[in-house]
Amino acid sequence: MKTEIRMPRLNADMKDGMLARWNKQTGDAVQQGEILCEIETDKVVSEIEASCSGTVAQLCAQEGDRVPVGQVIAVVEG
Repeated sequence: MKTEIRMPRLNADMKDGMLARWNKQTGDAVQQGEILCEIETDKVVSEIEASCSGTVAQLCAQEGDRVPVGQVIAVVEG
């Protein structure tokens, strides 16, 4: 089963965020709750946890990309 990980809304005014750093790469195993990436907004850098366990099947954004809230940033297959 594939699970899409989407850019979260970290505050009420957030329209997009910058993908600051990936902690996992395509093909890496990831456990639910493990830090998948870091998202930077105008106010803060937040660690984003994996919502499921499995293998990172695809990274849909690169470090430094500005990504709109709700857009898929990664796909985990589990």
